[in-house]
Amino acid sequence: MARISVTVDGVQYVDDVQPRTLLVHYLREQLGKVGTVVGCDTSNCGACTVLMTDPDGDAHGVKSCTVLAMQADGRSVTTIEGLASPDGALHPMQRAFHEQHALQCGFCTPGMIMAAVDLLQDIPDPTEEQVRKGLEGNLCRCTGYQNIVRAVIAAAGAQRGAPSASEPESEPEAAPEAAPAAERAEPAVTA
Repeated sequence: MARISVTVDGVQYVDDVQPRTLLVHYLREQLGKVGTVVGCDTSNCGACTVLMTDPDGDAHGVKSCTVLAMQADGRSVTTIEGLASPDGALHPMQRAFHEQHALQCGFCTPGMIMAAVDLLQDIPDPTEEQVRKGLEGNLCRCTGYQNIVRAVIAAAGAQRGAPSASEPESEPEAAPEAAPAAERAEPAVTA
């Protein structure tokens, strides 16, 4: 057994783990962070993506099925459960996924959201192509990705303070009022 000290979603944990324990299993089985899902156990699907700090303290997306729990010793990890604010307000990315209907079965959603948060740390105003490229390592078998891409772009705008598609920048001008029906009618033809 190895003793590790890791901060997960803002709470420090000191635990004994088997040297071969994967971070995803530590999070789920020892800490109860079941929002981080096990998809393929081979790093192909990205469903288990979490944010983990590097030695410099910068957080980056990692596939937690490829990281040993021991490698998280002394680091901070953020899971999908830790993304919302303490008062329960959704993170802009979580809100955008909801508003843009960017999920179907929801299995890939936690990892997709975490990967998208990581992407926006590097590219705060991504193009559609950059979003698609940035999420290449996360597979979705249901949605076709269109709404996922829209959600990431909407979240990027929300984080920059730009209005979302559902909030126009300014009120549209009012249409001119239609004339009363009596004024529009053609004069009656009399014989």
